[in-house]
Amino acid sequence: MLTDIISNNLTVIFCGINPGLKSAFDGHHFSGRGNRFWKVLHQAGFTPHLVEAINDTSILDFGYGLTTAVERPTLRADELSKEEFANSFEVFKTKMTTFQPKYIAFLGKAAYIAFSEKKQIPWGKQDEDFCGIKVWVLPNPSGLNRGFTLNDLVVAYKEFFLEVQRGKGSEVLRD
Repeated sequence: MLTDIISNNLTVIFCGINPGLKSAFDGHHFSGRGNRFWKVLHQAGFTPHLVEAINDTSILDFGYGLTTAVERPTLRADELSKEEFANSFEVFKTKMTTFQPKYIAFLGKAAYIAFSEKKQIPWGKQDEDFCGIKVWVLPNPSGLNRGFTLNDLVVAYKEFFLEVQRGKGSEVLRD
């Protein structure tokens, strides 16, 4: 089982589709050898150094958290059924309502499509909030996702990082 890394007052909760088998076995998010999450997060500016999966809880120090849309681990996310997403919706919604991060970043389109009940969604910033939280959809960093190079991922995540930084600037202005 993979435990959420989450707390109140987070800037971003990164939401994976579901745990990979290796991450679930290790008990650390994005620990699969081919997963590019930690490298992309660092190269996009979210962390000042490369975080190793074994130190995944340190992400809280930067104001970020980690969760998954569906708890069941699989080798591939496409092994999940529509029913599993539907059954996970209320738990996920309660989690977001309880912790109220400023942003949810869905890693891949599958979970947000299931939760929003839309047929198609764009990459990036979404028009609607989720439980009052701003939503971004980013490409999944899984090593199985060969549709996006490392550079493509860094560019997409950097765009989100810059949006988060602009949001922090407007919070300072309101205070």
